[in-house]
Amino acid sequence: MSTTNYLFDARPTKPWKINRQQLAINSIAFIVVLFLTPAVVAVSPLKGKLGAAVVLFTLATVMNIVISLRRQGTKTLTNSFATSLIYTATALVLLPLASLLFTVIDKGKESIRWNTFTADMRITQPDAPFTEGGALHAIVGTGIIVLIATLICVPIGILTALYLTEIKGRFEGFVRFLVQAMSGVPSIVAGLFIYTVLIVSLGLKYSGFAGALALSILMLPTVARTAEEVLKLIPNDLREAGVALGGTQWRTVAMVVVPAARSGILTAVILGIARVAGETAPLILTILGNTETRVNPANVPMAALPLYTFNLMKTGLNVAISRAWGGALILLILVLILFVTARLLGGRKRG
Repeated sequence: MSTTNYLFDARPTKPWKINRQQLAINSIAFIVVLFLTPAVVAVSPLKGKLGAAVVLFTLATVMNIVISLRRQGTKTLTNSFATSLIYTATALVLLPLASLLFTVIDKGKESIRWNTFTADMRITQPDAPFTEGGALHAIVGTGIIVLIATLICVPIGILTALYLTEIKGRFEGFVRFLVQAMSGVPSIVAGLFIYTVLIVSLGLKYSGFAGALALSILMLPTVARTAEEVLKLIPNDLREAGVALGGTQWRTVAMVVVPAARSGILTAVILGIARVAGETAPLILTILGNTETRVNPANVPMAALPLYTFNLMKTGLNVAISRAWGGALILLILVLILFVTARLLGGRKRG
């Protein structure tokens, strides 16, 4: 009885399984590069953080190429170099974000106390200890102003996006041109416009409503353009199916297209809020600022976190500057909470 000799192993492979040997080699190479970088920087003309980054990138690229040549030969040389460039580009994109978050958290955490969320600066000086006063007036003011701006802007922005994607009327080009032009309007111009029209011409007082109108001008193009791109991703088959079932155009849009794009529309709203939540210039000209907690957005100067941060920063006092960093940290946390909430609501399935 003869025995069949198989030329290859027919057992199935698992490419997704972690190769422990490869992982160990990569880890050792990474550690070697980390230890070599300071030594090379010390003996080379390259100094400082930038020099260390250049040396680290060069050594990591060379090490990656050497490992690839040892493992698979010269065929993967180009792929290894391209992979190193991709990782480097990703790191360069994430580095400013990580640096920004680290700086704000490191400098703002010192001034965050429980009274920061329960007290205002009505009877507290900017250089008072952190246990006195707080940012309640700025948090409440930011919430009210952004909420009013959202209520004004979101319906207009979504209807504009629906007109550009679903109706496509004769004014489509003109409306798209206006939306694109508004996206380039400087924030100070929006504040000057509301200041001139409402406060100077009509004689209204500084108020949260005026600030909300200025922010809505900046928020509208972001919401409209993002929602338009989201609605373009909805397949035409859904629209045709709705019409085939006897639905009119507006019922198809309201009951098929918009629910299908719900997650993207919520993302557009969050992007719009993030766009205007940190604006300071329009608020200087419209809400004026206040150190007392005010919930009436009409005819009363209000506070907001960007203006709170700006006013404290310009004093030049160390304690006040730390409070300003704390206000920036609170603003980042609020935007993060809104974003996470919107993603949870947008990703939740019905039924």
